[in-house]
Amino acid sequence: MSQLKIKMIVGSTRANRFSDKPAQWTFDLASARPDFDVERLDLREYELPFFEEPLPPGFAKDNYTNPAIIRWREKIREADGFIICTPEYNHGYPAVLKNAIDSIYPEWIRKPVGFVSYGSVGGARAVEQLRQVAIEMQMWPIKSAIHIPPDVYRAVMSEPVPANPDLFRPLKEGRVNHVERFFKELLWCAHALKRARSVD
Repeated sequence: MSQLKIKMIVGSTRANRFSDKPAQWTFDLASARPDFDVERLDLREYELPFFEEPLPPGFAKDNYTNPAIIRWREKIREADGFIICTPEYNHGYPAVLKNAIDSIYPEWIRKPVGFVSYGSVGGARAVEQLRQVAIEMQMWPIKSAIHIPPDVYRAVMSEPVPANPDLFRPLKEGRVNHVERFFKELLWCAHALKRARSVD
């Protein structure tokens, strides 16, 4: 099977953000898989205006006016699936990430998305909110997610980028290898939905 184009979205733009460490770790794991062609999309490098288009993206019929939105659209359009790395802020996720999702519409449809998160309770509340948004965007949020637990967060916090991958080892240990399950589920869904889109 041909490689799947997976876009890894770094969902925080805050100075001194922690996102770089789990995002790079996940990117490296995904890039090592022969079935994925992974590209990192850092929202710091896509300075999107807060939603200002004259028409909602669902009605704009691809007629976006802002060059930054058009550049973002082209990257998302290429994708067969997504990995979003997000912090949890106050039981939610960053406004810049919501804006990036809301800025376009058709390019997300019928594509899978998996989440890597950190923060209180491993960022689980941010991910639950993102799942609702993804469904409304007609995406396919996979069941598995990678939640960075507090002990791993603290161990990695003072690390440079890339962080020592051994510090993330607890996520792969135990009765279930959550990382491998995450990638297998993303792979299966991306292949299935790509085939379905090709005949739709």
